[in-house]
Amino acid sequence: MNTSETAKTASELIDTKIAELGDWRGKTLAHIRALMRQADPDVVEEVKWRGVPVWSHAGIICTGETYKSAVKLTFAKGAALADPTGLFNSSLEGNTRRAIDIHKGEDINAEAFKTLIRAAITLNTAPRPKP
Repeated sequence: MNTSETAKTASELIDTKIAELGDWRGKTLAHIRALMRQADPDVVEEVKWRGVPVWSHAGIICTGETYKSAVKLTFAKGAALADPTGLFNSSLEGNTRRAIDIHKGEDINAEAFKTLIRAAITLNTAPRPKP
């Protein structure tokens, strides 16, 4: 990273990533980001792992990876979340994470997604059982 990149905030880095994508993936990532902010106005934006957007609230909610054929939203504790509308469609075999792959031309159920975000926050902020 050059000096100007290190001075940018995570939100500015995500803005840059969305602009640089310049296609359906950027539009999808921007839409997801807007839904995230609607679901949780206090969401914290971070950039980790070579530029991957990460949204957190008392722990990671999800990441927003972009690939040639998909935008992948990986929920750190997705396996522990109820998903009554079936948004999770990837990484279903693990014991911890779950993901939503969005492909070109697909849309996401905004209300179901925001409900999933709020459930992830509830899980992140729940008191931990004492050993």
